[in-house]
Amino acid sequence: MKLVILDRDGVINCDSDHYVKSADEFVLIEGSAEAIAKLHQAGFTVVVATNQSGLSRGLFDLDDLEAMHDKLQQAVEQAGGELAGIFYCPHGPDDDCPCRKPRAGLIDAIEAELEICAAGSPLVGDSLRDLEAGLKKGCEPILVKTGKGERTLAKLADSDNERFQNLPVFTNLQQAVLYILDQYASPDSRE
Repeated sequence: MKLVILDRDGVINCDSDHYVKSADEFVLIEGSAEAIAKLHQAGFTVVVATNQSGLSRGLFDLDDLEAMHDKLQQAVEQAGGELAGIFYCPHGPDDDCPCRKPRAGLIDAIEAELEICAAGSPLVGDSLRDLEAGLKKGCEPILVKTGKGERTLAKLADSDNERFQNLPVFTNLQQAVLYILDQYASPDSRE
């Protein structure tokens, strides 16, 4: 089983500094559902790992979150793909939760649920905390410039962070998926 882990806000859907709080506010970035479908069709198991502190902040409830995720699942299915799971941390930054990225608890949950090792798997994110969580589990971090990606790229350029020296950076999820298919897919699954 080949695994790909995706962050949600800023990678799959448009992000907001005011939080994405409802299915109406949940707007897919153009081509993201199709990109996920391409991964699925090439034999990858695709999962989402997302911090959702808006829950603990009272900005939305579980019904709202489920409606957003239903909308995402439907869009991916309509594009011919499938998500194997959406894993989220409902806690805020001050809750000291082990599953809140940059900690690796969400990836631990993915490994346990799917009975798979995430080491060596691509993890696509738009923030430093996404990339750091992936590194803690031996994933291969990939940065997209959508969402907070440009800000993250600027932070990395201003630091001497050797962990991200050869970090693959792409315009959006569609471009990142082309790279993943080229680097990680078996030759017979590429189209």
